[in-house]
Amino acid sequence: MATDWLGSIVSINCGESLGVYQGRVSAVDQVSQTISLTRPFHNGVKCLVPEVTFRAGDITELKILEIPGPGDSRQCGDLQQAEMGIPGVGCQVGPSQNGTGKVLKKPISSSAPQNIPRRTDMKNQDMIISPQQQCSKSYMDRHVEMLNQSKGFRRRHNSWSSSSRHPNQVTPKKSGLKNGQMKSKDDECFGDDIDEIPDTDFDFEGNLALFDKAAVFEEIETYERRSGTRSRGTPNEKPARYRHDENILESEPIVYRRIVVPQNANKEFCTDSGLVVPSVSYELHKKLLSVAEKHGLTLERRLEMTGVCASQMALSLLGGPNRLNPKNVHQRPTVALLCGPHVKGAQGISCGRHLSNHDVHVILFLPNFVKMLESITNELNLFSKTQGQQVSSVKDLPDTPVDLVINCLDCHENAFLRDQPWYKAVVDWANQNRAPVLSIDPPINEQEQGIDAKWSLALGLPLPLGERAGRLYLCDIGIPQKVFQEVGINYHSPFGCKFVIPLHST
Repeated sequence: MATDWLGSIVSINCGESLGVYQGRVSAVDQVSQTISLTRPFHNGVKCLVPEVTFRAGDITELKILEIPGPGDSRQCGDLQQAEMGIPGVGCQVGPSQNGTGKVLKKPISSSAPQNIPRRTDMKNQDMIISPQQQCSKSYMDRHVEMLNQSKGFRRRHNSWSSSSRHPNQVTPKKSGLKNGQMKSKDDECFGDDIDEIPDTDFDFEGNLALFDKAAVFEEIETYERRSGTRSRGTPNEKPARYRHDENILESEPIVYRRIVVPQNANKEFCTDSGLVVPSVSYELHKKLLSVAEKHGLTLERRLEMTGVCASQMALSLLGGPNRLNPKNVHQRPTVALLCGPHVKGAQGISCGRHLSNHDVHVILFLPNFVKMLESITNELNLFSKTQGQQVSSVKDLPDTPVDLVINCLDCHENAFLRDQPWYKAVVDWANQNRAPVLSIDPPINEQEQGIDAKWSLALGLPLPLGERAGRLYLCDIGIPQKVFQEVGINYHSPFGCKFVIPLHST
């Protein structure tokens, strides 16, 4: 009977002193009560000797891990396959009748190994442990736990490839236990064969080349053009730029008409908020100022309001708080103020006084006349109390470019001044100075403007100015609403919270 167990893989526990041995049974001697193992392993390490023999008195526990079937001549190879949970048929080991050793009792079931499904068939079901496997169950649990704790068991790039696995090798699982559930999750996550992993890398460039971006954007643009929706733009288009006070959610500003003039306007403008501001003729504008003066808006008040609004706009053009602050006292901006002997010149002198009060270096040019208007005399008297400089000759104007030129030479009525030598000399100096020009209330006729302006400031309502006036701004000089209604203008203020607003051509 002892020959029936030859070739079986067994595990022999010899106590704490000798340890645990595994190997294939090569000989069993019933007379001397010994058992020999070939290619043995001692505590999981392969022994240097090819065969080890044990006495029955040294054996405290014996487990049969695998029993070869009849005519099974295959070699199971390394014993690591048996260590890693091969569910062989177990048996019980008990003491012999004479008490000198332990003998083997053959299990009731057949000695042939059972057919156990592969790992892929057991992913979704628990493994059922047969009664014959109960004796080897405790060893296998301890061994699997020991392997789980080792660093090499965590796949080690999955050293258990399909080429080295035993055909019947599975991982036991305890149903209803926490450890068993964790082992099942690990097996589902890491249990696939590495043979299924492709060896070649994913070709990102090749797959990206399959996407024709130009064709897709062209298709989107065609669809949006047909459906009338706003185009998102192609990669080659530059994004639209918006001002800080412009609503980007609206494609076009909303048009409001809250100012209606009695006669058809030659030209219309609009504000940033979309309010339409029509232009008026010079005769209607002159009538509006005359009615306002009759109601108490005197020339002195208008000059003061014009000077404040023009100086505020000039301070913004000079750099505002970035230029005009206590840290830049050594870099005072210079403004050349060109005024004629009329009301427009008086408006310029008022502007120069306010600029000089704001620490701007003002050079006022005014030609010498025997008799001046009373408004000019009053404004010159106030300007002389500032740090501003007054000159009457072109030679006294600076040779170097200034920061800003304010033009108040032209007048709506006195066109004969353009033929004066001083006027022509000042115009030549301004055109050669290369400084930007701000015109205050320029005339309608472009031929009467000797200096091209970059900005122009209109008073109350704009006149139909041409391109030589540059960009147009409108200032509030304090005309009441009922004064507009008296001259036939249906008026609602377009200024909002400001006194100076830009106007855009429609």
